[in-house]
Amino acid sequence: MDYKSFVFAQNDSVATIRLDDPGKLNALTFQTYVDLERVFAELAHDDAVKVVVLTGTGNGFCSGGSVSEIIGPLLQMTGPELYKFTRMTCDVVKNMRLLKKPIIAAVNGIAAGAGAMLMLASDLRIFSERARAAFLFVRVGLSGADMGALYLLPKIVGMGKAAELLYFGDTIDAREAYRIGLANRVVAGETLMDEAYKWAARLRNGPLYALGVTKELLEQESDVDLETALEMEARAQAKCMEMADFTEGYNAFVEKRPPKFNRD
Repeated sequence: MDYKSFVFAQNDSVATIRLDDPGKLNALTFQTYVDLERVFAELAHDDAVKVVVLTGTGNGFCSGGSVSEIIGPLLQMTGPELYKFTRMTCDVVKNMRLLKKPIIAAVNGIAAGAGAMLMLASDLRIFSERARAAFLFVRVGLSGADMGALYLLPKIVGMGKAAELLYFGDTIDAREAYRIGLANRVVAGETLMDEAYKWAARLRNGPLYALGVTKELLEQESDVDLETALEMEARAQAKCMEMADFTEGYNAFVEKRPPKFNRD
């Protein structure tokens, strides 16, 4: 895969997307959004990739939209042009959440604005002890409803904390992010990528079909009643029971050995 605005690498079934403009703390451009929307759509059909790691080069994860390359031009756009842009930014998140493969955000520095949303739209978030996060939208006169923030953030940190983060736009450090559940883990900066790839390896070696179903239903069940959720789970689990991974999991347990799940 060839992308203009970030580094894409693949190794042993793990794809790494590394935002790569460290001088601007990996600020997003129009091209970055185009490439991100495309890469997550294409990864859905790439059987060679089982897990995705998203990170940034240098001291920042992603500082949000570039002031000179996005914010300034937006001020000159018409209503339909603005909607085309915001719809594209939302489609990045849509493609991330629809991807039936785990996405790990290795948050190496500031994740602000749209950068915070890329982190939030990932499935798991490992923070460097130097990482920080800020949902800055109201600080620049925009609503906190950006790229799915009002849908995703309350599910992770609760309604009250989400309102606080979105209303004030304050920056929180890694320790606070962990305390409120935004960060799954906080590690030393020099070990961040090692820890991210350890998790990626565990997931890569896991039952990939079952993981994909789990991600899909985590998303779908949040907006249905209990009976609907139970029916969805009954059907999904019955399907998993037909898969070879279920048989392998049973055999491994009985034989007291690590399972060797299908990686094809």
